[in-house]
Amino acid sequence: MKNILVIAIITLAPLLTNAQPLPPSGAGHGTGQNQPGNGAPLDGGLSILILLGAAFGSKKIYSLKKKDTIKE
Repeated sequence: MKNILVIAIITLAPLLTNAQPLPPSGAGHGTGQNQPGNGAPLDGGLSILILLGAAFGSKKIYSLKKKDTIKE
């Protein structure tokens, strides 16, 4: 029972916390509506993930071809 309770707390804790600040009120923008932000830049991280995925895939292909040549 204790393990189930610990797992439930660990699973539900991120849902109960809010690490982001509250959005600003509409009074500061002049139009009365919140303006959307620019978002997070994806260029650097996305490029690294694509490069790592390609390297991992080529390593897997190389390993499979090497294993097939050894069996023959």
